[in-house]
Amino acid sequence: MLFNRFLYEHLEIPLHNWCSTMIATAGQKHSRPIRDQCGSCPDRFARDKRQVAMVDSDTTEEESSTDEEERWKDVARAAEIPAEYYNIQKLVKYIKAGNQTATIVSLCCLQDYDLRIQINQFAIQDIGGLDVLVNILECNDTKCCLGALTVLSDITLNIDIRKTIVDLDGIPLIVDILNSSMKDLKTMAAETLANVSKVRLARKYVRQCGGISKLVDLLDIKMSILQTPRNQLTVEEIEFLDMARAGSRALWTLADSKHNMELMRKSGIVPLMANLLKSVHIDVVIPIMGTVKKCSSEPKFQLAITTEGMIADIVTHLNSECIDLKVECSTALYKCAFDATTRDLVREAGGLAPLVSILKDKSVRDNKPLIRGATGAIWMCAMSDENVEQLDDMNVIHHLVSLLADECDEVLTNVTGALSECVRFQQNRVAVRNANGLPAMVALLNSSHAPLLENLATAIKECAEDPESMRILEQLDAVRLVWSLLKNTSPRVQANAAYAICPCVRNATDSAELVRSLVGAMELVVGLLKSKEIMVLSAVCAAIATIALDQTNLAILTDLRVIYKIADLVNTTDDMLRMNLAAAVAACACFGNNTEELGRLRTVTPIVTYMTSENPMVHRTTAMALEKLSMDPQNCITMHQSGVVPFLLECIGSTNKELQLAAAGCLRNIRELALRAEEYMLKIDDD
Repeated sequence: MLFNRFLYEHLEIPLHNWCSTMIATAGQKHSRPIRDQCGSCPDRFARDKRQVAMVDSDTTEEESSTDEEERWKDVARAAEIPAEYYNIQKLVKYIKAGNQTATIVSLCCLQDYDLRIQINQFAIQDIGGLDVLVNILECNDTKCCLGALTVLSDITLNIDIRKTIVDLDGIPLIVDILNSSMKDLKTMAAETLANVSKVRLARKYVRQCGGISKLVDLLDIKMSILQTPRNQLTVEEIEFLDMARAGSRALWTLADSKHNMELMRKSGIVPLMANLLKSVHIDVVIPIMGTVKKCSSEPKFQLAITTEGMIADIVTHLNSECIDLKVECSTALYKCAFDATTRDLVREAGGLAPLVSILKDKSVRDNKPLIRGATGAIWMCAMSDENVEQLDDMNVIHHLVSLLADECDEVLTNVTGALSECVRFQQNRVAVRNANGLPAMVALLNSSHAPLLENLATAIKECAEDPESMRILEQLDAVRLVWSLLKNTSPRVQANAAYAICPCVRNATDSAELVRSLVGAMELVVGLLKSKEIMVLSAVCAAIATIALDQTNLAILTDLRVIYKIADLVNTTDDMLRMNLAAAVAACACFGNNTEELGRLRTVTPIVTYMTSENPMVHRTTAMALEKLSMDPQNCITMHQSGVVPFLLECIGSTNKELQLAAAGCLRNIRELALRAEEYMLKIDDD
């Protein structure tokens, strides 16, 4: 330990003799017999070999702070209190009552115990040692401060002790020590903050005390130190390296707060992180990679990570043998790859191969964070067509399908998301079908995890475009299960399910009968037109446009007053809703007196305004709707008065044949009405 080494080199008294005297003297006041050996040194008592099985202090993260006495009763029931408990408490008493030398030596002796064991942490806490250690941080003696921080850095693994340190106002004192000129002091202060900052309030105090910028400064280290093996570094260089590692660990913990992340960015952490990622020291790379992972959830950091060239370094570390490092790297790529530029950089850096190799390695299947990160990164990368081509060469579909049997919802969400992107291409739809992936996906439709259902609906939507896959989906009763997702409370699940219904109905063997066989199916679809979510309304309009292609189904929809609900939506500026709503109008207008009724409901003029959109797909469905509406003479007059003719003339010159035909048909109907009106006027004049 840094503190012990420092003391042994500088103290001029025999440490062991001093400890023996102190323990012997204290033993006279205690009923337990004390031997002549140094009581502060572990395993000196040969007569007591009992081992107390204590839970590691990290597990206390999941526990709430309870009464000290009640908690101690539980410990006492498990095993007899070991001798080390009393020895540690004696040393704390010496710290309280002793002079400067006694305090330093007692702190040194405390380090001979494993303070990561919970019973030893309680020994310090029960006797009021935390107050003493925090008070020592206020003194001007660097040796005492270093000893106190060394002890605190170990015992703050316990969540109750962390909270107590915060309550004792220890955070400002620890942050103050970061101003010291001693590298050892700053290192131990950062190590302590790394543990204490797992408490939410502590992260706030560190920010308010100006600790973020001071910790960021610790990361400023020469590249020569980062790229030289540890055994080739000088003592001073090792101190700089340890200081950077401790600062990285502290910032890793502090990055759980969005406010802290923004302050870290403003303090100039991004270029320093880029430098540290080039390090050959894994113990430095892991915490800084963890910081990158957490910060990459913020858009500003995502852009900075890309512009600073970190993606290539992340991919490099993805090939590391260190599993913890792979977890951080894959998760960082998962968060960053939302951007198309980042996805291209991952491909160019050769990042797809190591991600797929993680899926192939069955020995890491139980490591859910690693599998979750790798599948998530593949999902994001698969949004680019070029990446899908490379993933196909690696037979990624087979490995993704094999993971559909995983029990983790997050992993399944990422796997189905990756499949939904890959099956946009016909060869991958065939690959999923051949790999027997369709039954596994349909079985997952009974899940209650909303993000998983979103991706499943999208994946099934794409697979339903393949006729042979659609036959399998029909046999598995997938359409009924997808339709039932419309009842889900998540708007995104509802929207994706409605979009999935379109190809399922369009490509089914007997689509009309299929829809009617589902009890209450059309009522459910029409009912969703009352939704407040634009994405749901758009998807439902697309589903109605597909269902209404059958006249019997259209009659049922009309009886459900679908055109009145559609008419309430026409005054929208959202292009996606405009496109699908116009398609629904085109499908529903040609039944009975729906055309006249839609005109009476004043839907014509708003639909004409859709022509001002810059989206050519909106023009196509709008022209189709206007063609159907123009079957009614009054609607033709309204269209002409709304100035639709110039737009239709422009659409006739389009390369889209459907748009050409619809625009021409609408113009024809308007022209025929004009000719009839002209003939009628001439006839009146002749009479």
